[in-house]
Amino acid sequence: MAGEALVDLVPAPANGYFEVAPGGSPANVAVALSRLGVPARLLARIADDMLGRRIREHLTVNGVELDHAVHAREQTSMAMVAVDADGGPSYDFRITGTADWQWTPEELAGALDGPVVALHSGSLALTTPPGAAVLRDLLTRAAPTATISYDPNCRPLLMGDPAEVLAGAHEMLAVADVVKVSSEDLEWLVPGSTPEAVLEDWLGRGPAIVAVTLGGEGALAGTATGVRTRRPGVAVPVVDTVGAGDTFSAALLAGLHRRHLLGAAARPGLRVVDAETLDALLDEAGTAAAITCSRRGADPPTADDLPARRP
Repeated sequence: MAGEALVDLVPAPANGYFEVAPGGSPANVAVALSRLGVPARLLARIADDMLGRRIREHLTVNGVELDHAVHAREQTSMAMVAVDADGGPSYDFRITGTADWQWTPEELAGALDGPVVALHSGSLALTTPPGAAVLRDLLTRAAPTATISYDPNCRPLLMGDPAEVLAGAHEMLAVADVVKVSSEDLEWLVPGSTPEAVLEDWLGRGPAIVAVTLGGEGALAGTATGVRTRRPGVAVPVVDTVGAGDTFSAALLAGLHRRHLLGAAARPGLRVVDAETLDALLDEAGTAAAITCSRRGADPPTADDLPARRP
């Protein structure tokens, strides 16, 4: 995983109060992967301040490898979260000049060393200058040896013109193997288009698998070789949906890992995933995301929290 590791100020159980919760989309994916039993390394610029130390502790306790994380001089990024009556979050960010966006090529030297079979990124890390260009280059360089996973995870308050963000997403689709995007993202990126239409368009741009999450309605997905499917949602009492999409991405990658479908050598097999396997992957990812929705904040499940899975 590569990208932001920030803190969320999320509503606390006591009405009118907030509590600090480590977050950031790529960091959430790393934590969720590690909890699901998949070795996870996070490439992040983490500040050496009070909040940054909280982030490092959270990641370390959850088994995320930080041997390539940068000790940044800048301050920690912050997102304030409000949750509506349906559990949907809205965000207000404090990110100007903060640690997550200041990548240099030198800081990523050796980032792909070791047994790296997949690299995931997305969200603000790939749209916020100056570091976005550096991380995009890393994904391109990693493609010959690793599965590339991408989630646009749009933040309209900070990403600017959706047409420009869509153009950048199309660039990533030419590199990515596995793509997860939410219907909410698509409403902002391509207003007036249906998820089904965008699925067809995006699969034609290069990925092996594209999955579109539909909130409580489940997910639809397809493969480059023509498989199309739609899976129902998992009914749970929703506390909030913070981190649910990140959990979906992590569980999808964990399912591919378990089936030996990650890594450059597995790319031919990834492109010919059959309908039964795709359905199982979506069901696993949807169940994991639903469990996160039943908890406060980005609190993904462990492997033991999930029902028995297929091989």
